[in-house]
Amino acid sequence: MTTLLLVRHGLTDLTGPVLAGWTPGVHLSDRGREQAEALAARLAPLRLDAIVSSPLERCHETARAILQGRDGVKIERDDRFGECGYGDWTGRPLEELAKEPLWRVVQQHPSAAVFPGGESLAGVQRRAVAGVRHWNEKLGPDAVYLVCSHGDVIKAIVADALGVHLDQFQRITADPASLTVIRYTTLRPFVLRVNDVGGGVENLLPPPPRAEGSEEPDGGENLTESDAAVGGGAGTT
Repeated sequence: MTTLLLVRHGLTDLTGPVLAGWTPGVHLSDRGREQAEALAARLAPLRLDAIVSSPLERCHETARAILQGRDGVKIERDDRFGECGYGDWTGRPLEELAKEPLWRVVQQHPSAAVFPGGESLAGVQRRAVAGVRHWNEKLGPDAVYLVCSHGDVIKAIVADALGVHLDQFQRITADPASLTVIRYTTLRPFVLRVNDVGGGVENLLPPPPRAEGSEEPDGGENLTESDAAVGGGAGTT
């Protein structure tokens, strides 16, 4: 099973009031740097086989904080995890955009939303999920890796993992410097955490490999105690 840690970048001076999009030169604020450092401290117990980042500065700076003290790991850039191309909406205040007719489509029927001069949200989901599948295959079933990306991109990946239509992705939240965790198995993805902003991460360590010759449940689908098909998960003790 491959464990994916999705991290949204920390706060910037534009986060919230303005749709920054691909605006160049948007860096973490002082508070954003504090958030990135705090998240890095939380993730310290986890082995990371790779750190992948959106090409935008605010993500790279967040990823760089997490990289500190991890020998043999470097930040890999992947444009598929870059922010949605908001086109003509880029750099405009959200208060102003909320008055546009397209705003209601984005909120209620995002699978049909195409930003003027930019991308469709459906296209964003396709490229982001393709990026996840690429890294899952490249790193292998025992890997734990981190992708630093953006709110709408993370929400689109989570919607895919949950098996819900993109039109439901606005029900998902990804706050600045939050942690979302998905474990990909041969059976299905399992969403372990969404929008996590505090607490330990030790239970995200992959379980030890099965002893050779031991039986696997459900026809050898590599299930673990936390893979319970019904009744939730077994949890941790």
